[in-house]
Amino acid sequence: MYEKSTSFSIKNWADDDKPREKLAQKGRSALSDAELIAILIGSGSKEESAVELAKRILASVDNNLNSLGRLTIKQLMQFKGIGEAKAITIAAALEMGRRRRGEDVQKTTKISCSKDVFDLLHPSIGELTHEEFWIIYLNNANKVLNSVQLSKGGLTGTLVDVRIVMRKALELGAVGLVLAHNHPSGTLKPSQADKEVTRKLKEAGLSLDIKVLDHLIITQKEYFSFADKGIL
Repeated sequence: MYEKSTSFSIKNWADDDKPREKLAQKGRSALSDAELIAILIGSGSKEESAVELAKRILASVDNNLNSLGRLTIKQLMQFKGIGEAKAITIAAALEMGRRRRGEDVQKTTKISCSKDVFDLLHPSIGELTHEEFWIIYLNNANKVLNSVQLSKGGLTGTLVDVRIVMRKALELGAVGLVLAHNHPSGTLKPSQADKEVTRKLKEAGLSLDIKVLDHLIITQKEYFSFADKGIL
């Protein structure tokens, strides 16, 4: 007697086990991360269902959605069953989630501690694979006037144009600056270039009564604050 072959198609599953039907019947919170990704993928293969494929992808990043969001299109396409269209769909969905978090933290209008800075900028730079250097301009009540990307791709003293930074501060009427940049490597140790940039901007602000209040190094999960460590 031959065993009946098992189908991996979601169409043959019970309704409670089908991601789309489960979401419609029980709501978004009832689905696991793998099931949500399976909806994006749409279909699996003869060897595995979309959910199993999603579980395999998640397992490769220790089931961390932030880590998944850092994967490139090419890296996603390394998984059997993920073509360019599916990889782009996954990347687009994760980017939408990142932007949604960014909109939520934009409600932060006052900086009272280093954690406020982290919460404000992490959605924008915490998961990037390249370095970006940002400046937050504050008024005398520490309310955010503007946040501006100063450089992209790396951080050296030569990339910081003090005149542009201070001109923007004067235009906004800012009296305080918070510097921040990300370390894609995950290290929280400030480099000599980090310290030099901080010193350069701090000295430039003194003559204009514009204070550099802090400099944060932001990684995927943590941050380092020059002010908190007493090295500003």
